[in-house]
Amino acid sequence: MTTQNRPTARKPLAAVVASGIAIIVLILIVLAYASPYLVLSRLRDAVQQRNAQMIDRYVDYPALRTSLKQQVTQMLSRRVETQKLQHPFAALGALVGMALVDPLVDAYATPDGVAALLAGMPPQGTPGETPPPVGEQPADQAPQQEAPSSTAAGASQRAAQAPAPRASSSAGYRDMDTFEVTYARSGDSLPYSVIFHRRGWFSWQIDAVELPS
Repeated sequence: MTTQNRPTARKPLAAVVASGIAIIVLILIVLAYASPYLVLSRLRDAVQQRNAQMIDRYVDYPALRTSLKQQVTQMLSRRVETQKLQHPFAALGALVGMALVDPLVDAYATPDGVAALLAGMPPQGTPGETPPPVGEQPADQAPQQEAPSSTAAGASQRAAQAPAPRASSSAGYRDMDTFEVTYARSGDSLPYSVIFHRRGWFSWQIDAVELPS
C-alpha cells in the first residue's frame, strides 16, 4: 500500500520543482535581455549625479580610445578631402585638427567625454576641443540671463540665444552581444552611435563609437 502511493506523492513535488526551475530560467532570460537598458539607465543617472566612478564601471577605456581615434581620424580625413575640393585654404583647419587627434581622443576617453557622448555631444574634431565636465550643461544649452531691452530687440536676442535642440536617442540590440544607442539632433546634424558590448550575462560596457560618416 505504501509502495503504491509513493509515485503519486512524488508527482506533485516533481511538477513544483520543474515549474520553479522554469520560472527561474524565464526570470534570468528577462534580466539578461533587459540588462543593457538597465546599464544605460544607471549611466544616465551617474551623469546627472556627476558620479565619475559609476561611469568608469561601465566603460572599457582602452577599447573606447582605440575606437575614438579611428573614428575621429576617418571623420577628419573625409573633411579634408571635401574641403580640398570646395575651399583649398579651408582644408588647413582640418589638417590642423588631424595633428591634434590624440589630445582630442584623450579628452573624450574620460568620464567627462563619456557623459558628453551620452548627452548627444560627440567630438567635432575642432582644435583644442574638450567635453564639458560631468553634469555640466554645454554652452549652447545653458540658460542665459537676458538684459532688459525693447520688445523687438528682446525677441531678436532670445532668438539668437535659443538653445540648440536636445538630441533624441533610440536604443536597441544589434545582436545578442552588441547594443547601440543612436543620437540625433533635428536639423542638419547626422546621427552617431555609442556601442555597448556584453561582459558576462548581465554586465555591459561602452567600448566603441560610430561617428557620422
